[in-house]
Amino acid sequence: MTTKRIGILTAGGDCPGLNAVIRSVAKSAFGLGWEVIGFEDGFQGVVENHFRVLKNPDVSGILTQGGTILGTSNTADPFRYPIRKRGQIVFRDYSDHVVRHVKELELDALVCVGGDGTLTIAKKFLKWKLPIIGIPKTIDNDLSGTDFTFGFDTAVHIATEAVDRLHTTAASHHRVMILEVMGRYAGWIALYAGAAGGADIILIPEIPYQMKFVCEQVKARAGKGKRFSIIVVAEGARPKGGRMVVKRIVKTSTDPVRLGGISHVLGRDIERLTGLETRVSVLGHIQRGGSPTHDDRNLGTLFGHKAIELIQRGLVGYMVALQNGNITQIPIRNAVRKRKLVPRNHPLILATRAVGTSFGD
Repeated sequence: MTTKRIGILTAGGDCPGLNAVIRSVAKSAFGLGWEVIGFEDGFQGVVENHFRVLKNPDVSGILTQGGTILGTSNTADPFRYPIRKRGQIVFRDYSDHVVRHVKELELDALVCVGGDGTLTIAKKFLKWKLPIIGIPKTIDNDLSGTDFTFGFDTAVHIATEAVDRLHTTAASHHRVMILEVMGRYAGWIALYAGAAGGADIILIPEIPYQMKFVCEQVKARAGKGKRFSIIVVAEGARPKGGRMVVKRIVKTSTDPVRLGGISHVLGRDIERLTGLETRVSVLGHIQRGGSPTHDDRNLGTLFGHKAIELIQRGLVGYMVALQNGNITQIPIRNAVRKRKLVPRNHPLILATRAVGTSFGD
């Protein structure tokens, strides 16, 4: 049996299930007699050669934990690496550091766990023939080539529970309650949580809304004696002909645009146009925290094991994926070719429309 040495990093935003993947990759590798190196804080660890050799005790008992024991970073892009010089942030291309350190450590593979930003970086390194395997992580579920990413199910579970809790206070005070959820430019979390929570209105980026239809829905409910309404809005939702609400710009990030605040805009408009008392809740990073659901634990375990299987077969340059219930692989370049958005004819959209849910259109 050939002894291999592999590296693993977790990059981009954190999410529940990362430790399940680390555990699965490491323990599957240990079972083959391989060595595993964990890079700290995403690509920053590879650029600066900060790592630790993982042993079985390091990855035992972490399956249920949120976050990542290796740390992460969403600003450490080796091709645009931020450094401080004379009190200012400047950017340098340190991709050669990554190539050098991977070769010096004689890694047979580098497992990159992340979303579109992380895997776009990974794709760039393929031209240097670096042996990279990708594992899709994002609560946004917006990576092409995989039906679901781990982290998504937990985020939906948390958002759905928030909708359930808002129902009781909305009914008690006869209010319009708005819940803003994450998802960036895709509406997967809002759709799944809104549908599961029985929201009266779901607003997603893929279907620009019109205020007149939103207001008509809440007024129609009030007219029928339904004295409250629940609205779930994705942070990337926008009015027809309008723009997404940008909360701030983080210049050092791989994705500098930070969305957020659409719920406050929506709430002010609804209250002004309908006279109905409206309250806003922004779920934010609560969706990223805490223990992963059983589905995310199992998906992370399956993805991690599949990554080791690909390395065994000498298949690098691939991302593991879930397709039609099967764990498979696709070229990394295909996974980041385009963002996976919610199709307008998605079965869940059709079903929720049928039961009376409005999408503001």
